[in-house]
Order: sequence, then C-alpha cells, then structure tokens
Amino acid sequence: MRVSGNIVDVLSNQIYPGTIEIKDKIIKGINRENKRYKTYILPGFIDAHCHIESSMLCPSEFARIATIHGTVATVSDPHEIANVLGIEGVHFMIENGKQVPFKFYFGAPSCVPATDFDATGVSMDASALEILLKNPEIKYLSEMMNFPGVINRDPQVMEKIAIAKRNKKPIDGHAPGLTGDALKRYIEAGITTDHECFRYDEAEEKINLGMKVIIREGSAAKNFDTLSNLISKYPQRCMLCSDDKHPDDLVEGHINSLVKKAVHKGIDIMKVLRCACVNPVFHYGLDVGLLRNGDYADFIEVDDLKNLNILKTYINGKVVAEGGSPLIGHVSARHVNRFAAQKKSPLDFFIYGNQDKKANVIEAIDGQVITGKLEATIKITDGCFKADKERDILKIAVINRYINEKPAIAFIKNFGLKKGAIASSIAHDAHNIVVVGTADDDICSAVNLIIENRGGLAVAAGDIRSVMPLPIAGLMSDRDGYEVARIYSDLDRLAKQMGSNLNSPFMTLSFMSLPVIPRLKIIGKGLFDVDRFSFVEVFI
Repeated sequence: MRVSGNIVDVLSNQIYPGTIEIKDKIIKGINRENKRYKTYILPGFIDAHCHIESSMLCPSEFARIATIHGTVATVSDPHEIANVLGIEGVHFMIENGKQVPFKFYFGAPSCVPATDFDATGVSMDASALEILLKNPEIKYLSEMMNFPGVINRDPQVMEKIAIAKRNKKPIDGHAPGLTGDALKRYIEAGITTDHECFRYDEAEEKINLGMKVIIREGSAAKNFDTLSNLISKYPQRCMLCSDDKHPDDLVEGHINSLVKKAVHKGIDIMKVLRCACVNPVFHYGLDVGLLRNGDYADFIEVDDLKNLNILKTYINGKVVAEGGSPLIGHVSARHVNRFAAQKKSPLDFFIYGNQDKKANVIEAIDGQVITGKLEATIKITDGCFKADKERDILKIAVINRYINEKPAIAFIKNFGLKKGAIASSIAHDAHNIVVVGTADDDICSAVNLIIENRGGLAVAAGDIRSVMPLPIAGLMSDRDGYEVARIYSDLDRLAKQMGSNLNSPFMTLSFMSLPVIPRLKIIGKGLFDVDRFSFVEVFI
C-alpha cells in the first residue's frame, strides 16, 4: 500500500513531497519526490488525558467518532468506571477497546475513591494497583488527585506511587491551583504531569519545576485560551487533551479543534503538532507511529495546513475514517453495572425549619470544574427551606447509588433554572446521583427516572419527563454514538429552555460532587469544603 502527499515530518521539522510505503501495519519506506501534492500527511492526533466514560460512549463507539477528527490514540484514565466496578470495570474498557482498530492506552486509577470521605462502590488499594501496573497494557498511574495525601506523604498514597515507580510507569498529576512549596513537594514525589492548570503563571511554574502541562479543552473545563501561549514557549513540555467531552461536542471536534485554534492564533504548526502528536508518544511510551521508517502507519491526510480538514485517518495502515465518516462498524457492548438505590419520595428532599437561616452555598462557575463558596440567607416557605428562583439559589442533592439511604441536600447558585430539575448518574468521581432543581417534586421525579433506568441523564419539569439511559455502569450507553449525541443534545436543549445559562449544564452538574476540586462541593455524606478538606454544615 502506498500513500502520497506533502509529508509533515515533525521530528525533523521538515515538510516535503513524498510517498509512504506500508506493509503489515508498518511504514517500510518514505520516498522523497519532486512533485507537487495538494494534500498533507501528518502524524495522527493523540488525546493525552481523557475519560472515555465522559463521552457516555463505550470505547469502541468513542473510537468511531474520534477517528473522523484525526485522533488515532488516547491516554485514557478509566477511573470513572473503576469507581463503580473496580478492576472489573478497567478490564471491560480494555476488552471493549480491543474490538476496534484504535489505540487506547489505559492507566491504573490511583484514587478510587477520590477521598475516604465519599460514598463509593469500590475501593482500590495498593494491591489492586499492583495487579494493574504489572499488566503491560496499563501504561501509567492515572491522575493522583489526592494531592494533600502526596504533600503530607500519606503512607497508602506513597505506596501507590512506589508501585508505579517499581513498574517503570509514569505518574499523572492532578493539582489545580497548587503552587509554591506544596507544589515542589508534590513533584518531588514523582508526579510528572498536570492537566488541571487554570492560570498561566501556575502552569509555567509547574513546567519550570519539571512537569509537563497537558492543556485541556473539554465540555466543562476550557483552559486552552488561557494556556495556549505555552505551546510557543515550551513546545517540548506541553500536550493537549479533552479530559471530559460530552457526545455532542465529540461529534463536532476533538484534538483537531485545538490544533486549528492554535494555528489560527499564529502558533508555529510544528510546535503545535509536537504537542498534539509527538510528546504523548515519548512521555507514555506509546506504540503510535510518528511517520518514521519502522513505525506503525498511524497518520492523517488533511487538505492544507491552515484549514486542517481531515480527509482520511489511518491506524496501522488501515483507513478507519474518510470524509467525515467512520469506517469502523458498531460493536455490541455487554452491560456491566452496580445500582442499588430505590425510588425516592418528594419528602426525602424536604428541609424543614422555622425561620430564615444563613447557609453555605456552592457557586457554580461556567466553563470551570472549580466552584466558589458563598453565603446566603435561605428563606422559609411553608415550614421548609426551598429553592429561590429569583436569586438563582437552587437545591442540589446527592443520592447514594450503592446503598439505599437518604439524600445529602444543600444549595447552589448559577445554574439558572426557572423551573424543573436535571439529574445525572455521572457524578465525579463516586458516580452517585446528583440533581439540581427548583422544586422538590421535580427533583424527585428526575432522580427516580435515573433509578428506574439504573443510570442515565434526566430532565423533569411538571409533565415533562425525559431520560437517556446509561446501562453500562450508569456511565455509558450501548447505542450508536451519533444517536447518543442527538439524545444528549435534546436533553441539553431542554435544560436551557428551563432557564440554565450554563454552556454545558449536565457536564457542570457532574463536577459538583468532586471533593478534590476547590472550593465547595456536595458528596453522598454532605457538604464538603475542599479548602479545609472537611465537611461543613449547610446552615451557618
């Protein structure tokens, strides 16, 4: 097999016309030519940190859509499904991913659960990680979210890091806003990357201390515009990732969108491609080709180096996507799950009282996974504390999906709903049910839709009831990816018609229960102050 075009050799910083000869998945020769070609051949794009589960698609279906955007590989942290099913969940991801011609590289989830405070389904200790990290298919220790444990040299945390070092696997970081001496101590423990930077100076400090920064642009957290100038200054120290990307956004674009944005900003394309294609291969030791003799034939054809429209995607010498359509077929996925929550009553969401009280309120921030921490007076109506639509202070609750118990309830600002409720069983990282709403009846209805389907996304507003079932671990669908994207878009539209002004209401909702991202969150056991790393009362 031969493929001709203008070859973009990122490693040698050259572009030249030529023909690639492929045999048995491998590039056997690259012949320079004195011809003119209209198309360009680039190394394939790599998502350097993502959670496949956040697309609500199983790996085989994720691959179908990602390849149309020129993605040939992902560095994937399966800690979403691991929080539900443990090692069984990781094995499901590996097995399902093997059914399609795409290069998934999974890590061993380091923080299952994210903290000891949360109500989770599974706990993966050092012995579980030892099993995973000895597997050559596991390429790294996934993001070490428990940065207080690293800084304070918690013995259990340090044992996990030691296992990764013994198995010569890199260790991914997760340290939003961490700087100064605490950051130095975190890096000294052996942490090599961070994808949580949200300030330029923070990211530059991490690079100067030896980390690689993975610049993120997902459905909720969008840090590219803030951090993109790092690519020009530190092209050897940066990578690109989506982290968490919902299905409708994945249909629109993937890493190719970041490459285009960088090029349109005037950043040298060779520096951009080093971050998007080369650096992940060397950092994680991936078997992904970089347009060299003897490499796997993993590359893409594009129309030009300005528009960068993907014409074809090749993996192991096989065309897997062409003209915006996948050539990978749909694969049936088995249902693996764990769901024990039972139907709730509106009374379960009542907060009784006899006078107005000041409360700690979560402040949602559009486009970020961090939250603010506010104080507001919650008013009594008919003997209960209720949502206040006029001030946009709504109720938020978390319902344990692993055992049947009463919800944890608090208040949140900036979701903007004027009626109804939205709920999700995608609730990082324990993946209990999280719901935000204006009225207890609708809150209860949305939660019960999810319980009836053993996982999903739901909208409830009076007579309106809509749900997208997620039967695989309560996280992923077994349907065609484009159908999932359409259903999700419909739910997203409903949430916005109900008043939400967030860019991605369901994605933002899914991070309101993550107790390792500042500042105030709600988990299955109550309201959690991440700054103090302890529970706080709802009412002050």
